[in-house]
Amino acid sequence: MADTHQNALQTEALTPQFLLEAYAKGYFPMADDANSDELFWLSPDVRGVMPLNGLHISKSLAKTIRNHPFEIRFDSAFLNVMRACAEPTAERPQTWINEEIIQLYSELFLMGLAHSVEIWENNQLVGGLYGVQLGAAFFGESMFSRTTGASKIAFVHLVKRLKFGGFKLLDTQFTTSHLEKFGVVEIAKDNYLAQLDIALNHAGNFEKFPVDGNLLADI
Repeated sequence: MADTHQNALQTEALTPQFLLEAYAKGYFPMADDANSDELFWLSPDVRGVMPLNGLHISKSLAKTIRNHPFEIRFDSAFLNVMRACAEPTAERPQTWINEEIIQLYSELFLMGLAHSVEIWENNQLVGGLYGVQLGAAFFGESMFSRTTGASKIAFVHLVKRLKFGGFKLLDTQFTTSHLEKFGVVEIAKDNYLAQLDIALNHAGNFEKFPVDGNLLADI
């Protein structure tokens, strides 16, 4: 179950600052679908988090990473990543990302408070993810993949980048079987808010990870 405001909020009333204040209190927005002009604010009773020291990588994924089939970039195509995450797929025919969300998070990106991890193959964007940074907390929003393994490698890179940059919390909002394989766990809201409070009082550095950083180091 998730807590919501009694009424949906009209997105035109929102600002990036309001969005950041909501995240700092444990809320995040979603739209009913891509065509909706309203947002609902969620604060689930149980929250998905990825312990930054608890990353699990399967043997098959480790082999793919060692073969280096992709180029990994960050913050070079944020809007493209968002729009790709908003595209319907066979597994996800409807999306919660509407145009207002794209606009708001694009503004956060220009403020240096939203980031993307991108997977490129032959100079084509084939996978990635994006999220919001506050202090040493990172709120993962969505990911996509247009080729096998691309989103998985993006997630591994995100975890390694956050760990290297001194982050304290990676919030995945919910858990899925896909994320649980990496080590994502559910925690109660009170526990989450306590971890969030600690993370907000530290500074994470998203840009610290070296260009040639080893994704399989310390695994």
